Amino acid sequence: MTQTGLQNGLIVANYGRHFLVEAADGKRLICHSRGKKSQGVVGDRVLWKASQDEGTIEKIEPRRNLFYRQDEIRTKSFAANLDHVLILIAAEPEFSSSQLSRALIAAEAQHITPIIALNKSDLVEPFERAWQWLLPYRHMHYGVLPLSLKKSGDVDRAELLKLLSGKTTLVLGPSGAGKSTLINLLAPGALAQTGEISQALSAGKHTTTSTTWYWVDKAVDEAKPTALIDSPGFQEFGLNHIDPAQLAAYMPDIKPHVAHCKFYNCTHLHEPGCGVIAAVSNEESASSPREISTNRYKIYSDLFAELSQSKY
Repeated sequence: MTQTGLQNGLIVANYGRHFLVEAADGKRLICHSRGKKSQGVVGDRVLWKASQDEGTIEKIEPRRNLFYRQDEIRTKSFAANLDHVLILIAAEPEFSSSQLSRALIAAEAQHITPIIALNKSDLVEPFERAWQWLLPYRHMHYGVLPLSLKKSGDVDRAELLKLLSGKTTLVLGPSGAGKSTLINLLAPGALAQTGEISQALSAGKHTTTSTTWYWVDKAVDEAKPTALIDSPGFQEFGLNHIDPAQLAAYMPDIKPHVAHCKFYNCTHLHEPGCGVIAAVSNEESASSPREISTNRYKIYSDLFAELSQSKY
């Protein structure tokens, strides 16, 4: 406890103006934000003050980063102080290359390491198609982790823990990708815990739409525990907070070619002597790590136009 009666805590669940805060001794209680605006997000380190059986968040400590999306209407914050964003997609149902790229760009902009995981490797033909389609991403520094969460759980658990050990990881994924299976594999009983949290808040309807923090192995390693943050799915991922002039810097397959552009303010859309345009492959999935696939270049072009329109 601090001298002013404030206590250190961690936001582990977010339900609008209600937060579940974990105190230094591991106990959890409902806290409310002070004032009209609710600024806290899961992963925030906070100072809070007890009030009867609940508490009030008095201060949010400075963040290392904040993973969020932004469209013309609103900003949606997912979580703060992250080491990884794990984007889980599956061989089936088909996933959106645009949504995947947008999430990767948002992570890059906040200096958070993204991990792409492709689930359902037991579905041989769909998995081969998806694996081939992800070739440009496998060439990047992300790599792509193959998974079969329902078939080879123990193998996948060991592989994932090797990657995520001692880190805080936000798990993102579209409906049907296996996000709940992954969370329960790494943190058994996690969904039951979510239900209990919702019950405590008398807000059971929020069970699948709130962002929640789970410890994977805190009891094993108190000094450097592993944590997962489960986040609700999303249909859209706005990037209005990204400056279009910085977009290429957040796309690892495009960024190296910018140095070869003739003009320092090149948009990589039409200028003569553009290093990016010169590197675009004729193939939808570029076979060489030195090339930019047509699919990825189209994502860049479309995003640049969208972000330029929203800025001016």
